[in-house]
Amino acid sequence: MPRITAPSNAAQRERTQRAILDAFGELLYSNGLTDLTMTRVAKTAGVGRTAVYNYFADMGELLVAYALDKTERFVADLNRELADTENPVDQLGVYIQHQIEDLGRRHLPPGQAMRTVLSPEDFAKLGAHVQKLQTVLAGILQRAMDEGYLPHGDTDELSQLVHGSLTSTADRTTSVESTRAQQQRTLATVRFIQRGLGAQFDAQMRPVHLPQQPPQLSAVS
Repeated sequence: MPRITAPSNAAQRERTQRAILDAFGELLYSNGLTDLTMTRVAKTAGVGRTAVYNYFADMGELLVAYALDKTERFVADLNRELADTENPVDQLGVYIQHQIEDLGRRHLPPGQAMRTVLSPEDFAKLGAHVQKLQTVLAGILQRAMDEGYLPHGDTDELSQLVHGSLTSTADRTTSVESTRAQQQRTLATVRFIQRGLGAQFDAQMRPVHLPQQPPQLSAVS
């Protein structure tokens, strides 16, 4: 079995943990969660089974750690691209596209399925994973509303609706689709969600401000 070597104990622990998380993600993608075992994760990571237990007490803890790790990396990558995108409606498109691509890669079970494999404590920790994504999306939606690109609404409720649409889209995506078909599906999903939230576009598909609503006249007694 190959050894994971590093110049210091701290670096060694970090590399070993990274190898375990990467191995878990690889097996999750190729085989799904049902047949995953600590032994298979250890073998794929190139470490002993005991080493895996030194980092994670059980499969539930490993699943939560993987989800949270992926979320941290996803949010960091997303924020870098959002910083280069000026219009909030375009930022919404960036968010949707990244989420579709990420959901297609990770193959995490849906929320209700998670309840069957996680303890209540671990499932609660996973809520932080969902909340962080909703916070990013809610910020984009709020800015779009404040700048007049989307009608005002409850950002928390709208964030949940968007994530529901994204999960549904990921469930319908098939691995046999060509790259072009996947790109077309992604673009169609982006436009569907943007328009569903009330965004409008010009002939060149650039976001435009919503028409100003005339002020309501109150009756004079």
